[in-house]
Amino acid sequence: LADLHRLANLYDIAVFVTNQVQARPDAFFGDPTRPVGGHILAHSATLRVYLRKGKAGKRIARLIDSPHLPEGEATFRITDRGIED
Repeated sequence: LADLHRLANLYDIAVFVTNQVQARPDAFFGDPTRPVGGHILAHSATLRVYLRKGKAGKRIARLIDSPHLPEGEATFRITDRGIED
């Protein structure tokens, strides 16, 4: 991850790292999922976005962590024409 960070800064490019989530059967409140990569991926990322499927073909992107943007959600669809909001 440090090498990816270095390359992103050197070449001024965006790097996307994906992570899986798993269910937390002991979670009675809040989000019942947790990232498989744990705190290592969470702390090495500048921005964190949680993607999930919604109803009727919609997708939901939730901004979880950003140094300059507030948390929030946006819905979108993936169609034959690309990404539509």
